[in-house]
Amino acid sequence: MFADLPLYVTAFFLLFARVGSVIALLPVFSEDGIPNQIRLLAAGAMTLALWALLSGKVMPLARQGDAVFVGALFAELMVGLSLGLVMRLMFQAITIAGSIMSLNIGLSMAMMFDPAQASQSAILSRFIAVAAAVVCMAMHVHHLWIGALIKSYGLFPVGALPNASDFAQLAIRVSGDALTLGLSLAAPVVVYAIVFNVVLGLSARIAPAIQVFFIAQPLNLLLGITITASVLGSVLIAFANAQAAWLNNGWG
Repeated sequence: MFADLPLYVTAFFLLFARVGSVIALLPVFSEDGIPNQIRLLAAGAMTLALWALLSGKVMPLARQGDAVFVGALFAELMVGLSLGLVMRLMFQAITIAGSIMSLNIGLSMAMMFDPAQASQSAILSRFIAVAAAVVCMAMHVHHLWIGALIKSYGLFPVGALPNASDFAQLAIRVSGDALTLGLSLAAPVVVYAIVFNVVLGLSARIAPAIQVFFIAQPLNLLLGITITASVLGSVLIAFANAQAAWLNNGWG
């Protein structure tokens, strides 16, 4: 048993390369607010949990020597990072929706640091993103992330680099899908903003002497926050269902 220990360690690192790379970019797990040690432990624990299921995929390459191991390790890192990036891109739809909502109700200037983006973002957008992560976990969407990782070993064989142009096209398509989904999730607030601004413009034309834009701003905040609060639950559930459908359909 101890004679085969180097073989098992090599196979473990091959498996860890892809799993750890995906975990490093997965939504929730990859935020800057989570210490690197915790992320490393999560990746190691996930690799151990998947060992019985996926060890047969990596053992043949582990037996082929150090030269093959180095190339396979690099390929697994690239595949894992690419898969994690695609999943993270699709999750950005809720951040896009939150930013659009913040802009339309006049809260885009209320900023805070967002660890997920490593930059400043609107408070409302950050709140919606955190709520979406909680809802996704509650609806077990993270199980589908793990399922997609397992299925990737059937789509992308261990040690082989995928076609770069196919991955680029997938990333472009997912970016477009995320933008479309984010806009559709923010649609109720966008419709409200259009109606409110049309009424505001007509009021300004009818009574040009009154500074209606300054008077209407508190009303815009009150109505906008009320409408956002009323539709937020439906928006979060719709986002979680869209994530699940996207993963079940093979990222199509």
